[in-house]
Amino acid sequence: MVRGKVQLKKIEDTTSRQVAFSKRRSGLLKKAYELSVLCDAEVAVIVFSQNGRLYEFSSSDMTKILERYREYTKDVPGSKFGDDYIQQLKLDSVSMTKKIELLEHSKRKLLGQSVSSCSFDELKGIEEQLRTSLQRVRQRKTQLYTEQIDRLRSQYQRAERSSQQQWPRHTQAEAEPHCSSSQSLDVDTELFIGLPKQQC
Repeated sequence: MVRGKVQLKKIEDTTSRQVAFSKRRSGLLKKAYELSVLCDAEVAVIVFSQNGRLYEFSSSDMTKILERYREYTKDVPGSKFGDDYIQQLKLDSVSMTKKIELLEHSKRKLLGQSVSSCSFDELKGIEEQLRTSLQRVRQRKTQLYTEQIDRLRSQYQRAERSSQQQWPRHTQAEAEPHCSSSQSLDVDTELFIGLPKQQC
C-alpha cells in the first residue's frame, strides 16, 4: 500500500508528536550508522527532544568529530548563513521575481490579453511567434496522424494475413464433402441399341 505524502508541519497532538519523534529519531540514527559503515564516513548526529533530552550517535569519538568540525569551520570565511549569504539570497529573489513578471507579461501578450499597449513592432513580433508556434503544432499534429495511420495499416495487414492463413482450411473442408457427393452420383452413360440383356 502506497503511503500518502506527509505534510511537513508541526504535529499538534502531543502523543502523535512523541510517537513521530521516536520513530523518525530511530530512523535517522539508523541511517547515520549505515552511512558510516557503508561509506567509511565519520558521522555525528546530535538530537535534542522538545523536553531537552539528548540523543546522539557518532561513528567514532564524538569529541574528536566536533573538534574536527570546529577546525574545519574556523578557516571558512564567514558562515553560509551570514549577512552576505542572506543579502545574496535577497538579490536572487528580486531577480527571480522580475523574470517571473516578464514571463507573465509575455504570456498575456501571446494570449492576446495585453496587446492594447503594444507597438506595431511588438505586435509584428507576437504575430511571428504565433505563426511559428502554429507551424510546430501542425507539424506535430501531422506526425501524430501519420503514426496513427501506420498503426492502423499494420493492424489491418496482420488481420489480413491471419485471415489468409485460415481461409485454405475452410476451403478444403468445404470442398471434401462436395467431392464425395459427386463421386456417389456417377452413373453408367454407355449407349447401346437393342433389347436390354436378360438376366438368367
